[in-house]
Amino acid sequence: MTETLKNQYLIDDFTTQDTWRIFRIMSEFVEGFEDLASVGSCVTIFGSARVKEEDPHYQLAREMAAKLAGKGYAIMTGGGPGIMEAANRGAAEAHGQSIGLNIELPMEQNPNPYSNIRINFRYFFVRKVMLVKYSQAMLVFPGGFGTLDEFFETVTLIQTHKVKKYPVVLVVRSFWSGLLDWIRIHLLDTGKISEEDLELFKMVDTVEEAMQAIGAQ
Repeated sequence: MTETLKNQYLIDDFTTQDTWRIFRIMSEFVEGFEDLASVGSCVTIFGSARVKEEDPHYQLAREMAAKLAGKGYAIMTGGGPGIMEAANRGAAEAHGQSIGLNIELPMEQNPNPYSNIRINFRYFFVRKVMLVKYSQAMLVFPGGFGTLDEFFETVTLIQTHKVKKYPVVLVVRSFWSGLLDWIRIHLLDTGKISEEDLELFKMVDTVEEAMQAIGAQ
């Protein structure tokens, strides 16, 4: 095979793979829509996958999820360890719907054992659609890049009216207050966002404050 033909073969193969990848993406959307369509009022909980059981944030997420499940809310997470496990665990212990949307990663993320509805995804963007679409409120616990991505994408969708406005709650003021200060100084004060954009989310510390913030008292 000449070098030209070899290069053309690689191009054709890559194009074919991308074309067929569309059907994999479609199948993930269809499965997610079908499995989650019957879920009622739902709260999505984000947070670090690296938090251990003895961490106070783990225990707070577990308690908060159990309280919400007791009020009839389904609890949905990314399905992995850490805060996600804590939230699914709290919901399961309260005999509520505990939904885990797990993601396939190069360093595999094992699904936690506490979800009673479990869906696996290959594509982050499909998974994020499900986490936002079927939620009536969002609780964001301390986390890393993934948690920040989920928080900022959600408030951007609300800000631009691509999704309906619903409560977005940052849990643990001491963790998030520095970010809010940065947003005020570098975004609000320089005209990159408006004052009302700061009303797209709230900060809380306790279970009671979170319940009040999302109207689940």
